[in-house]
Amino acid sequence: QVQLVESGGGLVQPGRSLRLSCAASIRLSSITVMGWYRQVPGKQREWIAHITSGGVTTYADSAKGRFTMSRDNTKNTVYLQIDSLKPEDTGVYYCNATWWRDTYWGQGTQVTVSS
Repeated sequence: QVQLVESGGGLVQPGRSLRLSCAASIRLSSITVMGWYRQVPGKQREWIAHITSGGVTTYADSAKGRFTMSRDNTKNTVYLQIDSLKPEDTGVYYCNATWWRDTYWGQGTQVTVSS
């Protein structure tokens, strides 16, 4: 099994930046794909970006430009940098990991963008 723990959310003013973290319980190099998603009440969980074990990062069209996903293999942690935050970025951000044939999710971290 893979345990994922997200952190870094909070209340942020519009225009500011935020970096979310997702720490995995196993080596990132053994995880096929890790991704970031956002969910707002009443809507489906929305894919933002993912990174493969080989380090290739892909973004949703809506995320290109302000979202940056990265990783630190020494800390078994992936990050999601969000710049120029907007109120519509508000939601619960989840990371997931595909390991062997299973997908694992973290508990999520709340991001609220408001003045």
